[in-house]
Amino acid sequence: MRNGPIPGAHGRVRPLALLHDAVLHEPCREVTDFGPELARLVEDLFATMYAARGVGLAANQIGVAQRVFVYDCPDDEDVRRLGHVVNPRLVETDGVVVRGPEGCLSLPGLEAGTERHDEAVVEGVTVTGEPVTVHGTGFFARCLQHEYDHLEGLLYVDRLTGLRRRRVLRQAAKAPWGRPGHGRVRPDGTR
Repeated sequence: MRNGPIPGAHGRVRPLALLHDAVLHEPCREVTDFGPELARLVEDLFATMYAARGVGLAANQIGVAQRVFVYDCPDDEDVRRLGHVVNPRLVETDGVVVRGPEGCLSLPGLEAGTERHDEAVVEGVTVTGEPVTVHGTGFFARCLQHEYDHLEGLLYVDRLTGLRRRRVLRQAAKAPWGRPGHGRVRPDGTR
């Protein structure tokens, strides 16, 4: 049984920004207002992430260019990690670099082997402004780096080179959502 409120239970599911949406390709702004709007944004991020069956979601993926992300992701020990970070800073990456499959809710249905460190540390604050430090290993470290990249205006395809990059971009161009100007879609694929 879970203690406390269920994240996203009061949030609304928002449309997802897709590959060619400009909001995904610019660094996000620092959060300066820690009021009710930020709390609603975090709830909406959780609701949208769960509706899309993701393990992490950054605010710009729902069209909000602010430095916030949420996660519900297992770590290297298969322990569920659940939370959010406002104004995160990736302060450490360590361990070995692992190429593993990586997907993104903004590139639905696609994935590619992407290199990430298998340990990561993110510092930031909570929705109420309390300091938070999040340590991740394995898949959770990948998730932290992936969501942090979003807030810097990067997608995992920006970390790919050569054939892997060309292959994903070719697949995206063939997808119904993969052409510039397609707009945003709901997590269930509808507009």
